[in-house]
Amino acid sequence: MKISELQLRQGNVDVTAEVVEKGDIREFDKFGRKGRVCTVKIKDGSGEVALTLWNEDIDKVNVGDEIHLTNGYVGEWQGEPQLTTGRLGKIEVLEQTKGEQKKEEKLDKKVKNKNLEKKKTETKKEIFSNKEYSGREYDAEGAEQEEPSPSNVDEEEVM
Repeated sequence: MKISELQLRQGNVDVTAEVVEKGDIREFDKFGRKGRVCTVKIKDGSGEVALTLWNEDIDKVNVGDEIHLTNGYVGEWQGEPQLTTGRLGKIEVLEQTKGEQKKEEKLDKKVKNKNLEKKKTETKKEIFSNKEYSGREYDAEGAEQEEPSPSNVDEEEVM
């Protein structure tokens, strides 16, 4: 079924779409039971629609994922159609594409950059720990030390 074919109060909705936006997660307490709710925007080749995620479904769905909604229901929220799993529906993540992969790639890149910086710092410390490099004095961190000026030199040191 295509998103463009959805009608208000339609049940038994079966749709495959990509998650393009994920809203804030809200917590609620209804009849003494706590829960979480989040609205995502999904799209296919025919259009886009809001989808309400409940509790554990929130954690398994991310932007960029391709999902399959089975036995969903089209309700209405603030005058707009909105899909939900309802009591009998099910959301399956078919492909954790762009969203999760990008997060993992960014994390890998951060770790690699951090390791590279650490290596550079260690190499720099090793080079400059000699105390003398290219005729100049350096401390262990690689900062150049000031050479004593003639006014600071004792006469005994000169002779």
